[in-house]
Amino acid sequence: MKPLGGPKDSRGGTATDGDPWKAHVLLQLRRRDREQCRRFRDLVCAYSGLLDKSGATDWILASGRRGAVSPSRAQLKKAAGELAYQVVERQQQMKMQDDVLEEQRDRLLQDERRLAGARDLRLQLRLRAERLGERNGRLKAEYDALMERQGRAERRLREEKLRGSGLLEDVMALKRQAAARLNQRNHRRSRAQDVNLQKELQTAATSQVNVDSSLGGARWRCLALKKKPAEKSPAEIQADFLLLPFLRSAPASHVSPRIPASIRDLFERRRGRSRPAAEEEEPARPVRVPAAARVPGRALHVLEAHEQGVNAAAFCPSSALLASAGTDRVVKVWQVRAGALRHQTTLDGSTEGLTCVQFDPTGHRILAGSYDKSALLWCLDRPVAKLTLTGHGRKVTAARFSRHQVVTGSADGTVRMWDLQRAACVHLAQASSFCSDVVCSENVAISGHFDRKIRLWDTRLSSCVRCLSAQGKVTSLDLSADGRHLLSCCRDDGLQLLDVRRWSHRGAAFRAEGFKCASDSTKVAISPDACFVAAGSADGAVYVWNVSAGNLEARLADNHSASVSAVCWSSSGEYAASVDKKGRAVLWSDL
Repeated sequence: MKPLGGPKDSRGGTATDGDPWKAHVLLQLRRRDREQCRRFRDLVCAYSGLLDKSGATDWILASGRRGAVSPSRAQLKKAAGELAYQVVERQQQMKMQDDVLEEQRDRLLQDERRLAGARDLRLQLRLRAERLGERNGRLKAEYDALMERQGRAERRLREEKLRGSGLLEDVMALKRQAAARLNQRNHRRSRAQDVNLQKELQTAATSQVNVDSSLGGARWRCLALKKKPAEKSPAEIQADFLLLPFLRSAPASHVSPRIPASIRDLFERRRGRSRPAAEEEEPARPVRVPAAARVPGRALHVLEAHEQGVNAAAFCPSSALLASAGTDRVVKVWQVRAGALRHQTTLDGSTEGLTCVQFDPTGHRILAGSYDKSALLWCLDRPVAKLTLTGHGRKVTAARFSRHQVVTGSADGTVRMWDLQRAACVHLAQASSFCSDVVCSENVAISGHFDRKIRLWDTRLSSCVRCLSAQGKVTSLDLSADGRHLLSCCRDDGLQLLDVRRWSHRGAAFRAEGFKCASDSTKVAISPDACFVAAGSADGAVYVWNVSAGNLEARLADNHSASVSAVCWSSSGEYAASVDKKGRAVLWSDL
């Protein structure tokens, strides 16, 4: 399409030569022609292509040049219709392209907006990252400072530990030296007493003494020998020394006034020296009179005593309190009132679980052994441990009061005697076998071991005076109130009762169908009158045997959901208690 030219007048000139408005109109028309030409260039090109394809234009031009006859009107209309239809299609395509272009512009605008938002977010994140970097730098500096302080604190801690270990070694050395000096003084004092005794016996052997006895009217006469005191034989002196306990046991009215004053003073002095000074300082102890025990038949109170398993339980001498020790590292004291247990106090201080517990004869102090290789002593009015006895190499399995001393047994195979006034070990006995339990009588400690032995120790000399064979690995021991019967429990699922006066190896044995020793620390009990024995089984039942008949008296079940670890009897014989490995305690009686 060619741009429109200016109209020519009849004289051959253009319209611009006349009126200016015509020139302006012509200029506007030309501008519109350029704009339309630029806008419809694609359409014109397409239209030209269609014409080329149809050949109409060539045919018309060729016909015009040749002067041929013009095409028919119908053919022209048909060609014009086709072209108009194609123009309409092109317009629709252009409209669709315009819509697509508008959508693309909208999307582009949205993308630009998102890009602007992303740039703002990027800027915010960059600022935040800078702030975080600054904060991290400050935290890094603080962390470095804290690490430096921790390093200094650890160095000081190591130095303090080394210092503490050195001080502990010094203290232990001083205690060992003090114990050695005390042992030497005691040994010298004992030797001096023996020498003085022998001298006085030799002096008394040279005099004539008549002793009248009210039993059968027998008359004992010691005739003085004509030989010198130095010539008295050692056997005769030892025989005279063995007569002393019998003379001491006789009433004062039975001793003849003809006995020399030296002999009488000797007996009085020995009678006074046999009582240690520390014993006089102890509070008065209640007299233990064996009471008639009742066979427990009914559970009076069942409670969850500890958060974890209970390993031991014991009544106080008055039967008004019950103490329980467990794996949760505490000792709980319960009041026994009207057949029920009420919590009184909790004693802590152990770093690991407790293995045993016992009241002292006054009922005011409690002793317990621990897995942390120590034994702890509490007063009931204070929840904090008063004394901590350390020195064993492994856990303390047994801890018992023995007059003014404490005797402990350990898994390291040793039995130690402790002086409570100095909190020091005064005697050490080596058994070379796992010690499971210890019971004490006057000047005698009895220990049970895993090597199937029961050993008797002289607490004054820390020497083993007798060794008995057991039926199996000994798990626990219990001594009757009168000190005449010793009960032992072994891993062969049996109990054995020995007569302490005879130390018979053929003591009464107690077994029952269904009874099974639950662990290496199962604790048994003998009644105060020594008529019944009780033990807990792995099936959660408590078995009670009659000593005189030797048969099973009662089986108490349905109250424990785990194996029973310990059984104890009150000194009044009215109550019995049992504890298990799930922390439950049961109070039993026949009421």
